[in-house]
Amino acid sequence: MFNGFIRVAAASPAIRVADPHGNSEAIVTVMREAEAEGVQLLCLPELCLTGYTCGDLFHQRPLLRGAMDGLESIRKASERHAIVVVVGMPLSVDGKLYNTAVVVQDGRVLGVVPKTHLPGYGEFYEPRHFTPAPAATSTVALPGGDAPFGTRLLFQCDGMPDFCLAVEICEDLWVPNPPSVGHAMNGATIILNLSASDETVGKAGYRRELVTGQSARLLCGYVYADAGQGESSTDMVFAGHHLVGENGALLAESPPFDSRMAVAEIDLHGLAHDRRRLNTFAMNHRSDYTVIPFAKPPRPAELRRRVDPAPFVPSNPQERSQRCEDILSIQATGLATRLHHTGGRAVLGISGGLDSCLALLVTRRACALVGQEAGSILAVTMPCFGTTGRTKGNAIRLCEALGVDCRTIDIHDQVEAHFRAIGHDPANRDVVYENAQARIRTLHLMDLANGIGGLVVGTGDLSELALGWATYNGDHMSMYAVNAGVPKTLVRHLVRHVADTCGDEALRAVLVDILDTPVSPELLPPDGDDIAQKTEDLVGPYELHDFFLYHVIRRGRTPRQMFALACEAFGDKFEPEVVRCWLKVFIRRFFAQQFKRSCLPDGPKIGSVTLSPRADWRMPSDAAPDAWLREVEEMEGGR
Repeated sequence: MFNGFIRVAAASPAIRVADPHGNSEAIVTVMREAEAEGVQLLCLPELCLTGYTCGDLFHQRPLLRGAMDGLESIRKASERHAIVVVVGMPLSVDGKLYNTAVVVQDGRVLGVVPKTHLPGYGEFYEPRHFTPAPAATSTVALPGGDAPFGTRLLFQCDGMPDFCLAVEICEDLWVPNPPSVGHAMNGATIILNLSASDETVGKAGYRRELVTGQSARLLCGYVYADAGQGESSTDMVFAGHHLVGENGALLAESPPFDSRMAVAEIDLHGLAHDRRRLNTFAMNHRSDYTVIPFAKPPRPAELRRRVDPAPFVPSNPQERSQRCEDILSIQATGLATRLHHTGGRAVLGISGGLDSCLALLVTRRACALVGQEAGSILAVTMPCFGTTGRTKGNAIRLCEALGVDCRTIDIHDQVEAHFRAIGHDPANRDVVYENAQARIRTLHLMDLANGIGGLVVGTGDLSELALGWATYNGDHMSMYAVNAGVPKTLVRHLVRHVADTCGDEALRAVLVDILDTPVSPELLPPDGDDIAQKTEDLVGPYELHDFFLYHVIRRGRTPRQMFALACEAFGDKFEPEVVRCWLKVFIRRFFAQQFKRSCLPDGPKIGSVTLSPRADWRMPSDAAPDAWLREVEEMEGGR
């Protein structure tokens, strides 16, 4: 398992109907091909050892005897191989015939799962040949030895408890209460479905929805192998439509009439984390399940699944545009509700940077929702030691383009008077020098808001909250923080979206220039006309920090996993030692700055990652980071 991922595949061997011997050879060939691809779990179609379309031949002893011999060939071929293979075959048990899935690994038949729901409608006649699965679990005698037989079987990997699989067969998924519900509630993280679903117009889309929907409801990986090449075409056509789903996402698909394997890597660690996190996913105690251990499969040589370097930002342009519109609507609606409740005006500081730009754009939308004119917004720019002509000019131009009331308050004198009052030497450009500016700006905003019966709109974003990159009781504080749920990597796309869709050339021009301006708090004097203090030079690249933030909060990754995944995601953009360096910075700052998050102002939840102490994230302000940092220190060099 690569840092919590397991490689799975669904495939259809090229079979011949009623030829178990030839089919077993085809199955062994597919096993070898899958193993060469680093697959650790292979799911094959329903009744593929004989063919699904044998009809009344299922009652013939030569076919059943041939199927048993074929299973024995597969079992022997699996010796000294750690890949787990699940194959479909008819099996006679105690005088009854069952449609079964047989789980095989390393020369062992781990268990046999019979089909529960037998379709007897339309083109399907399974009750004519098979018996529904019995309620109780028993054992069945096979050439390689006795094996558990029943529907309530869990197959769990030794040393990797998150790798726990269970099986249902075709129609079992299509009924109102699929067996996989019980499997997942008792700990199965991967559900395998051996299917023989014939192809009709529109069925592929419904099948796809079933698989992804079930994987979402059960917080599981779902591997669906469909019958294909070689099945009889007397009355039906089978297309080999293989699917791999994970928690609502379609990871891999072999489209209908495409003979390729569907191969994907399922994030077992992430699924287990989500199940622990969601208290509505109540686990049962396996009282009526049999757990069958199996040997640990080999680890794939590399991770083939794409690791998204920007997990907060959709890569598809249309999806990204819709995401931006949705976020702006959430932000604006939240602020509009607060403005309607207070009946006041919005007041905010505007610096000419990205965050305050987004906050002003959102505020303008919110005011429109409550029927307030743009001129009701009071935007205040407060230049001081680090302010450049570019950012000040952009702040004023933005206000003019939006038609908001803009006021300039130069705070040089107030800050210098404050330094004299507290005995601070302004030549000492330490944290006092920087934070005094942020706190005086907040003082002006709060008092201006009091004077007009308004509320101060906060501008800080989610990434800054994670790193503590805000002045406590300075820009950290407001009366409603519209950006608190938006990570920095997404802020840029939101502003870009408005620039691209606003239809106002003056507004677009200033937004584009703001996008091109380096991110900076501008608290230190500039170098000529250039910004001297660049945030990412000090705390690290936001794209790395947002990656760490997503994976530690949303996916529950360990530092070792985050490091490995970041190296995969960013390739040669960041050397491993650079990733390791900023990972340590992220961990240290995330722990040390929790006290700022413990008293955040109100603000709307935007996505699945939020740090509000009243919503998703509760953490003691004095928690120690040692265990996390120790894991980073223990990692060897390289990837």
